[in-house]
Amino acid sequence: MSHTFFTSESVTAGHPDKVCDQISDAVLDAILAQDPTGRVACECACTTGLVLVMGEITTTGYVDIPKLVRGVIEDIGYKNGASGFDGKTCAVLTAIDGQSPDIAMGVDRLGAGDQGMMFGYACDETAEFMPLTISLAHKLTNQLTKVRDEGILPYLRPDGKSQVTVQFGEDGKPQRVDAVVISSQHTADTDMEQLRADIIREVIKPIIPAKFLDENTKYHINPTGRFVTGGPEGDSGVTGRKIIVDTYGGYGRHGGGAFSGKDPTKVDRSAAYAARWAAKNIVAAGLAKKIEIELAYAIGVEEPLSVFVESFGTSEYTNAQLADIINEVFDFRPASIIKDLDLRRPIYQQVAAGGHFGRDDLDVPWEKLNRIAQLQKAANCVE
Repeated sequence: MSHTFFTSESVTAGHPDKVCDQISDAVLDAILAQDPTGRVACECACTTGLVLVMGEITTTGYVDIPKLVRGVIEDIGYKNGASGFDGKTCAVLTAIDGQSPDIAMGVDRLGAGDQGMMFGYACDETAEFMPLTISLAHKLTNQLTKVRDEGILPYLRPDGKSQVTVQFGEDGKPQRVDAVVISSQHTADTDMEQLRADIIREVIKPIIPAKFLDENTKYHINPTGRFVTGGPEGDSGVTGRKIIVDTYGGYGRHGGGAFSGKDPTKVDRSAAYAARWAAKNIVAAGLAKKIEIELAYAIGVEEPLSVFVESFGTSEYTNAQLADIINEVFDFRPASIIKDLDLRRPIYQQVAAGGHFGRDDLDVPWEKLNRIAQLQKAANCVE
């Protein structure tokens, strides 16, 4: 019998790139709370002792960016120099301009804020309609954060990563977890053997179902043997550098545009959310077991240039028929997406770590299963 293997990774909120994503989205949320029509394209970079916030923002509101940045960093867990980064003492630089009038002109006409293509994906491998590999990877990093925050493993520090390799059978269904990688920042005096035993017991075993683990599952816990220097001290961070972690763990395609720091007029964000919303409802409606939807836009143009559907042979309908069904039920014009998903509000920082999709722990609109009946009705009308 032949097998295939697929791997996805996730990172904790304390990873330097995720620090930047959370700062960018915290700025966005703070502006939307005051000015729902504010235009925000906020980027962030961080390194040892320094955070740079930059971008293009046009708003009637006011945000004390240095104060906000320090709060985000401390909430993540970088509260003193012991972790190598400190929200109280790091330098915060800002370089903010207004939105380009050339871009604003297209958005003001209710068109897309940029050209590009965005993908949405869903499958029936997990209860949250996400690929098993990224689902497990996110749950592991969330558990890693939990055992640190709750003092169960008090020697852990905010930076960390997970990676999961799943073995699939000939039928494409997950059979077992072949390998788990966990790397977690820790205090200098931590015993490595103790850390490895603790993480298997407190992080891996409570998260990965026992049916997927066997005597051949490989565990790589802090494989370099030491991870004391972490966070922005160990590696510089940049907004938008973990787009595969943010989406489907590489299992679905990605258009290349990041999400964090962008207001919903940017289709990089809003259209990707809409495509996920449509894909998840299609699978939940029983019209396909696996589906990928691509949307494409031109700057300043209201209607999407194309809606492409791939069901990987898991539907009784053709891809063209599924596209017709989706177009019957969903309106992918940017202004309609913003209205239907109620995106002009401060809901974004909460998804800046832990993934933007499959978030059944959060009340985010693009994860709602609220178009199932309409899709099934449209499907019944397809010839």
